[in-house]
This record gives sequence, C-alpha cells and structure tokens, in this order.
Amino acid sequence: MLWLLVTLMTPPLQPAQDPGARAFQRCAACHSVQADDQDSPAPSLRGVVGRRAGTLEGFPYSDAMTAAGRRGMVWDEATLARFLADPNTVVPGTDMPFQGGPASERAAVIAWLRRQR
Repeated sequence: MLWLLVTLMTPPLQPAQDPGARAFQRCAACHSVQADDQDSPAPSLRGVVGRRAGTLEGFPYSDAMTAAGRRGMVWDEATLARFLADPNTVVPGTDMPFQGGPASERAAVIAWLRRQR
C-alpha cells in the first residue's frame, strides 16, 4: 500500500527539454518564434530557415540587413551558422549583437529553428 501512495505522489518524469529550445533562451531576449509578434525588438524567427534576409513583413530591418536580402542572402543552415558565430562579418553594419556560444549550441538552435514553421 505504501508503494501505491509513493507512486501516486511522485510527479511524472518530464522529457528533457530540446537542447535547441534551451539554447534559444539566449536569443529570446530579443527574438520570438511567434508568427504575429510585433512587440519584440528583433524579428520573429518562425520560418527563418529558407527566408530571404531582411524580408519579414512589418519589421524595420537595418539598412545592412535589407541590402543583404536584396543581394540574395537566404537564411540557410550554413549562413545562419556563420551569422550566429560573427554577425558583423556576415552582414557588416547589422544591428544584431554578437551572441557567440559554442558551435554545438549554435547548431542546436538552428536545428530547433528549422522546426519552427
């Protein structure tokens, strides 16, 4: 009977949070993944993988990011990886601050973002 009481009082195990979602918390200070987010200081990253840079409707991008999009820059996994490692090298003049983090963490964020459609 005691085992039943202990079993009923023990909370169920929670699945481990996705490492990309966990790493995205650093990004969430400015970005969201809500499709209709107009309140964040940075563009929503929902659907960013495959999107042309600087083109999310309604967001006032920097001139540098808009120009990168006009030149054809698309946020694929390789471009995102380079940008997250050193934003100003990839898009000189961007408003994105350097976030850094280890390559494995950046890769986890990119994989997670890919699923945010």
